[in-house]
Amino acid sequence: QVQLVESGGGLVQAGGSLRLSCAASGSIFSIKAMGWFRQAPGKQRELVAVITIGDSTKYADSVKGRFTISRDNAKNTVYLQMNSLKPEDTAVYYCNADVQITTTRLIYDYWGQGTQVTVSS
Repeated sequence: QVQLVESGGGLVQAGGSLRLSCAASGSIFSIKAMGWFRQAPGKQRELVAVITIGDSTKYADSVKGRFTISRDNAKNTVYLQMNSLKPEDTAVYYCNADVQITTTRLIYDYWGQGTQVTVSS
């Protein structure tokens, strides 16, 4: 019913920047919150940043001051601007959205397929 498509991952040197995008499509009535999680090899998936429909934001301590999350409600798209990247930021980054669907007006949790971010030292 709802699809999340991520883009923008890749390989970058330490200190560089990348911008991730995630576009939601389908039976969307409203999107309550959108966020980014990441999972490094051998580690659990962790929250990176989240933004609510009211533009409240929350960041993991490890990315505060370096990453910025934003959203374009008209495009149902969330962005993650990542600056001053470090090798420890290397992970698969997943988009997540809490979506109120049009048919039932219930809220469901959706995930993107993930995009690889690799930061070389």
